[in-house]
Amino acid sequence: MKLVFFRGKVPNFGDELNLYVWPALLPKGFLDEDEDELFVGIGSIIGDHLPARSRKFVMGSGYAGYMGLPDVHDGSWDIRFVRGPNTAKTLGIDPALSICDSAILLRAMELPAPDERVGVAFMPHYESLERGNWAEACRLAGMTLIDATEPVEKVLSQIAGARILITEAMHGAIVADALRTPWIGARPIYGGHHKKWLDWAGALGLDVRLNTLKPTSVLEYYIGRTGRGGSLGKVGRFSASPLAGIPNRIFTEQAARHLDGMSRLEPQLSADTAIREVTDRALAAVDGFVRSRVAAA
Repeated sequence: MKLVFFRGKVPNFGDELNLYVWPALLPKGFLDEDEDELFVGIGSIIGDHLPARSRKFVMGSGYAGYMGLPDVHDGSWDIRFVRGPNTAKTLGIDPALSICDSAILLRAMELPAPDERVGVAFMPHYESLERGNWAEACRLAGMTLIDATEPVEKVLSQIAGARILITEAMHGAIVADALRTPWIGARPIYGGHHKKWLDWAGALGLDVRLNTLKPTSVLEYYIGRTGRGGSLGKVGRFSASPLAGIPNRIFTEQAARHLDGMSRLEPQLSADTAIREVTDRALAAVDGFVRSRVAAA
């Protein structure tokens, strides 16, 4: 059974969690490279891109519209649980299968020690790191940048040690909430990432507040205004050119002031009872799946 998850040009914390969580929680040798059976894990990975011939076992994944909508009733899907109620509704499956994003399972694992030096931190979406100047914005705002492309262990340690986490990355919020680090949601500059936040929050009965984020570059400003997130051609080239130096600096300074203001907002956490309940349900779903596989072997 092969583990499948999204891998782009650079590593991304939310997706790389798959390589951290599943080998630790599943029996040794449970996962292999056999593509006849696919283990569909953490991330917005449900879609019609997965091979039709493969048997697909879904463990806490979500549907965000990045890929086409699959027919999960065609006999090739075995859904143990999904990220949230929006995914369950969109797929047309039992609402009881809406448990939570499977990154919640970090609560059942031994994790790196918290980095107590972090203080207030900001975690951009990994795409924003390339499109903007968030390292400088965080420096000006006097807060720690948490880089979603860094090793999972480092990011986990920083999130656990943060006093408050402002995050544009959904898995920053998911992990902060799981580890009980107060967090402040930042509405992703690219609008295509918004809906999946509501999916995850719905599983926890959480009225998530996504606060407006200021762009740090001409390119981010363009993305925010137009909703475009793919190939950005001339705008991208201009934003990276010396000609954009002055406007980019102005955008970065404004974004830094805005981040400083955001740090004074009331942070969020889901209810302790809710986080315990979904953790227990997710663990039970994984355990039931493993037992069914062992019994069938």
